[in-house]
Amino acid sequence: MASRRGFLAGLLAAGLAPQASWASAGSPAFLSAGKDAGGAFLLAGLTEDGEVLFRHPLPARGHAAAAHPSRPEAVAFARRPGRFADVIDCRSGAAIARLEPPAGQHFYGHGVFSPDGSRLFTTENDYENARGVIGVWDASGGYKRIAAFASGGIGPHDMLLRRDAPGLAVANGGIETHPDSGRTKLNLPDMRPNLSYLSLDGTLEEQMELPQELHLNSIRHLAVRADGTVGFAMQWQGDPGEQVPTAGLHHPGRAARLLAEDDPRVPNMNGYGGSIAFSADGSQIGVTSPRGGVLQVLGTVSGALLNEHRMRDVCGLAAFPGGFIASTGTGRFFAISDTGQHRLHRADLAWDNHLIPLS
Repeated sequence: MASRRGFLAGLLAAGLAPQASWASAGSPAFLSAGKDAGGAFLLAGLTEDGEVLFRHPLPARGHAAAAHPSRPEAVAFARRPGRFADVIDCRSGAAIARLEPPAGQHFYGHGVFSPDGSRLFTTENDYENARGVIGVWDASGGYKRIAAFASGGIGPHDMLLRRDAPGLAVANGGIETHPDSGRTKLNLPDMRPNLSYLSLDGTLEEQMELPQELHLNSIRHLAVRADGTVGFAMQWQGDPGEQVPTAGLHHPGRAARLLAEDDPRVPNMNGYGGSIAFSADGSQIGVTSPRGGVLQVLGTVSGALLNEHRMRDVCGLAAFPGGFIASTGTGRFFAISDTGQHRLHRADLAWDNHLIPLS
């Protein structure tokens, strides 16, 4: 009988060696950036209940992350206006690469892999030219930067793969910033947020803009349903006393639909949509507001606000059977359903803005 070593050598020679998968990293359900009690920043892999499977240190505050579709690799993105994106082997914790955008640009905190995992796309600010950029990195060749193209607007933030066709959905928030001015918003009178649909090579295929009276409602975060409908969360840059929607739906080729515009509970969001996610069956969409300390659940057919859940410093959100999972800056994980909220694991960590699902 052949030895195990000989058997493995034969597999290697034939190119049939077992490939590492997310199972070899503990099969995490989510990724999230966070901060520990000592003030150190990290990226963590989490179970469905919020227990930490692994953690990796980050040089500064993270924001969101991208999970490779097959390999146990994650990319942790710096919070705007950071210039690092760390590629991590989630089995060993080894650093695979640290990505930096070209001079005169910074990351916007989000990115996504192509469906086959060969490319990584990153949202970036070309602040010297006041334009949004999508960076393209070769995920099969050491994460070298291989291309870049226009995002379709200013201030691209979140970005996801389309589900109805090959391509990207990009939330161009419309806000011009420059590192010399910190996080100051430089163009509020002329803001024009949009939702842009791009091919994977950068061709602008469609674009949705909000009505002029809502031009101060920055489109920031996205969710995509199986039929291609995009949910978008907005952050109001105008008078705090105005009642404006924080969530909407758009399907390519159709008009946008704003949700729960006249519901008296909408102001509880303080004009700030932090994360957005469809329920597993697509019948509901949830939007969080850490500023308001609230999660609002809306019906995707009726457009009505169905339920509101109070949670201090809530922001991370993802689908879960029967509802949603939410994370908070107090280290809490909650399961949310039509019957209420149920406390899950609490970590000695402050979770940052987003829960990134791995399925």
